[in-house]
Amino acid sequence: MSRSLSLIAGLAVVAIAAVPLTQAIAEKATAKASKAVATQPAPPPAPAKLGLGRPALPDEIHAWDTDVRPDGVGLPPGKGTAKQGDSLFQEKCSTCHGEFGEGVGRYPVLSGGVGTLKADRPDKTVGSYWPDATTVYDYIRRAMPFGNARSLSADEAYALTAYILSMSDVIKDPDFELNQDNLAKVKMPNAGGFYDDDRDVAEKQFWNKSPCMKDCGPAPKVIGRAISVDVTPDDKAGPKVD
Repeated sequence: MSRSLSLIAGLAVVAIAAVPLTQAIAEKATAKASKAVATQPAPPPAPAKLGLGRPALPDEIHAWDTDVRPDGVGLPPGKGTAKQGDSLFQEKCSTCHGEFGEGVGRYPVLSGGVGTLKADRPDKTVGSYWPDATTVYDYIRRAMPFGNARSLSADEAYALTAYILSMSDVIKDPDFELNQDNLAKVKMPNAGGFYDDDRDVAEKQFWNKSPCMKDCGPAPKVIGRAISVDVTPDDKAGPKVD
């Protein structure tokens, strides 16, 4: 046999021998993949339907979707004046907040306080502290009167909002009509007293994914111990606990 024929014959033998080897590798890989699939945990079964309740209807969702944003989004159609709100306030609100918003007992004071925020004891009222007039409406509509929340109509809530704002001279005309179009435009005295949360910048040095846990600074100085001021009783003086 010539050298060329011998070489061809040898390659043929190698090729024939490689076929069973390749097939064995493929079968082994398939078996390994099948075993891996078999050992994986089965997905949890779908939760069984209990057959309770039903999807909420659009009108039902609308009845509870009453929150109002500071920019006025969410305000319902309606209107009211401070003059109309006066009689409503005396009927529904004065028992807790007083006839003039001065507060009764421990119930919140609603009027006055403008210009006191820098004092040692500031009066944080609606007129002196709150930054947005829409928040007044939102709170009244959803939470007042106390014990009978959500009983007010949209017009009544506008009228009461106008009256409360008039207590601090935010609204000066008792006949000014407050409505869904102009309430967000009412300028509150302390509107500029708030700013966006800037802790990601102002306190950035505290925001550390790897905070210091050891030898982070000088050791604190102990200036007194509880036992020296008779706060923590010793074993003999302490009360017996069964």
